[in-house]
Amino acid sequence: MSLTDMMGYMAATLTSIAFLPQVLKTIRTRDTSSISLLMYSLFVAGVLCWLIWGLLLQQWPVILANLVTFALSAIILSMKIYAVIVKHEAP
Repeated sequence: MSLTDMMGYMAATLTSIAFLPQVLKTIRTRDTSSISLLMYSLFVAGVLCWLIWGLLLQQWPVILANLVTFALSAIILSMKIYAVIVKHEAP
């Protein structure tokens, strides 16, 4: 594995893990009032685009990072959408 590959995997790991505390806190508290629906919608769409781009280029660090980040941020987004629709929380 080259230094370039190792840097890619390290960056992928760190940026993906960065979402874990927010996801765990949001799941534990069920509080999404301070989370922006627009921001997370745009972010999830952007991460999905990065994931597709990584798949097209077969770039595993990009694929893995964005797959994990997509899953974690989609959890928060789905909880926010639920709060807006069911609890009538502000978007």
